[in-house]
Amino acid sequence: MRRVDNQSPVPKYYQLGQIIREMIENEELQPGDAIPTEMELCKYHGVSRMTARKAIQNLVHEGLLYREQGKGTFVAYPKERRNVSQLLSFTEEMKAKGKKVTNKIMLFEKNKPSKKIAKILDINPDEDFIFMIKRLRIVSGLPFAIELAHIPEKIVPGLKLEDIEKNSLYDLIENTHGNKLSYGKQSVEPVVLTAYEKEMFEIQDNSLESSLGLLFERTTYSEDGEAIEYTRSVYRADIYKLEYTLQRVL
Repeated sequence: MRRVDNQSPVPKYYQLGQIIREMIENEELQPGDAIPTEMELCKYHGVSRMTARKAIQNLVHEGLLYREQGKGTFVAYPKERRNVSQLLSFTEEMKAKGKKVTNKIMLFEKNKPSKKIAKILDINPDEDFIFMIKRLRIVSGLPFAIELAHIPEKIVPGLKLEDIEKNSLYDLIENTHGNKLSYGKQSVEPVVLTAYEKEMFEIQDNSLESSLGLLFERTTYSEDGEAIEYTRSVYRADIYKLEYTLQRVL
């Protein structure tokens, strides 16, 4: 590890941050590795504790490091990326990346829809029923997203709990019940995770970086424009990001 240059006009906290960044980029520090403590950095580089703390905090803000209360500061794992131009289920998306997906079913029930949900799905709130399915999505053992799906009963008649325990919803909708998905409309916005969501994600860190999420709201449609499903999902923003491919149109 190179040392902070006390003669340089570049602020010491910035130099120290760059040194740690280079160690990560050069794979001297791997995802999940603990970085040296503030005191160790102070002693090795001859800087104040405030300088070391500021350098680390900046890297935490960037998402290169994360803190675990009572344990230390660690190199962050690369964030999962989503190409938002494709209509994929969560399971399809993760399997395409070689990730293992498991689910914890938190809710499975058949109910009358609220007026809001009925309007989104274009169904009658007084006559039609929907299935509500809430799942904790777990990727390679890590709690990743909380998903609440609303599906009209007529789309998946006779749906059972064991069906969703063994299959992806898109697989059930398309292959079991014969409803071809064609396109979807989706919005994304940043949110602050609730205490309940942080508990489900097993997040103990109270820092701002660990308290942010991404809220996805998606409605999927058949080729003839029939609403098939409305899903509201909250993803952990500390391990997930969106990726866009942009084309210049003149």
